[in-house]
Amino acid sequence: MKRAFVVLYVLVAAATVFAAGRREASGITAQDKSLTAVLNKKKLVVGLDDSFPPMGFRNEANEIVGYDVDLAKELGSRLGIQIVFQPIDWNAKEQELNTGEIDCIWNGFTITEERQKAMTFTKAYLKNAQVVVVKASSLYKDLNDLVGKKAGVQAGSSALEAIEDSVDFKNGLAELVEYKDNLTALMDLEVEGIDAVVMDLLVANDNINRSGKGFRILNEALAPEEYGIGFRKGEQALADKVWETLEAMAKDGTIGAIATRWFGADISIVGK
Repeated sequence: MKRAFVVLYVLVAAATVFAAGRREASGITAQDKSLTAVLNKKKLVVGLDDSFPPMGFRNEANEIVGYDVDLAKELGSRLGIQIVFQPIDWNAKEQELNTGEIDCIWNGFTITEERQKAMTFTKAYLKNAQVVVVKASSLYKDLNDLVGKKAGVQAGSSALEAIEDSVDFKNGLAELVEYKDNLTALMDLEVEGIDAVVMDLLVANDNINRSGKGFRILNEALAPEEYGIGFRKGEQALADKVWETLEAMAKDGTIGAIATRWFGADISIVGK
């Protein structure tokens, strides 16, 4: 009887070690209570820039809407939790996350090597690129035409990072002006306060199509990129659950329907 007990104890211990090994291999540690915390409080606070159409922005009724907003709402419905959308200063987004003011950053958030060092990301759910927007009436055809010109960019954005990485382009500019958001930069472009705006392709297309203003996008892009959802460093359990739910949404056609509603086609890369 004693021997049987010892054998059983060894088997249980081995199973526990194996399970722990699997959790750590996937990046989840025993100290990671991120998913449990969100499920217990039944609330996920999503940090976003509320002037970033079509990912997240305010409509005429001052409601926060957009592609990422619809994805997050569906996630909340499936997990049985409330989704709270918290507008933040995009230039201080990492601070908002690390101080616990928000639970994640989900708003056309580009995955970069530097950001991956500071936080935990889901896999990419959309492909994007950093492009240059100019007035349709301008003679600019490629990046070289902007040498000696004045460009605008959103402060703290991946567009700014793309400019920093494109040394020749940056050094060729006469001046680089940082704005609080893309819409303000585009307004300055419209009145010719600047010559170009560097911004996300998806956002640029949406603005041009919805506003009908005389802008166009140069064919030559600065950098390809991908969007992901960012969580506090080490919160792998929560990130994995969100991604698992997105995969289920893609499989049953929900993401495809949401993407078609906002982009006119299913451009999502979840499950593809």
